[in-house]
Amino acid sequence: MIDALTLAAGLAALVLAAWCGFAFSRDQPTKDWHFIGMAVVSLLALVQLVIGVVRLAGGDRPEQGTAIFVAYLLGAAAAVPAAGFMSLAERTRWGSATVSAGAVILAVLEVRLYDIWGG
Repeated sequence: MIDALTLAAGLAALVLAAWCGFAFSRDQPTKDWHFIGMAVVSLLALVQLVIGVVRLAGGDRPEQGTAIFVAYLLGAAAAVPAAGFMSLAERTRWGSATVSAGAVILAVLEVRLYDIWGG
């Protein structure tokens, strides 16, 4: 995998988590700006998914197994969008908390993807 992309996605996810956590602490639901942030983080995860699949198709193999790597890639790509959709259903401060939790999950998945690939 590309270490810089993994680091960027993980850090962007942590920034999103802090931003939405701050909104939660101020008793605010997710707003349009939060969804723009979610789109940026989701785009990074989607780029990582595409690069991971291309690397696998090119013959590169992760150290800890292809199936688990693909599962983590798919989970990473789905974590923030799923939290974003859930926050639309919950238009209170808890929607912001949901996005914050989803972003933390993505950051943890990024660390695990790095480890699975052999970083």
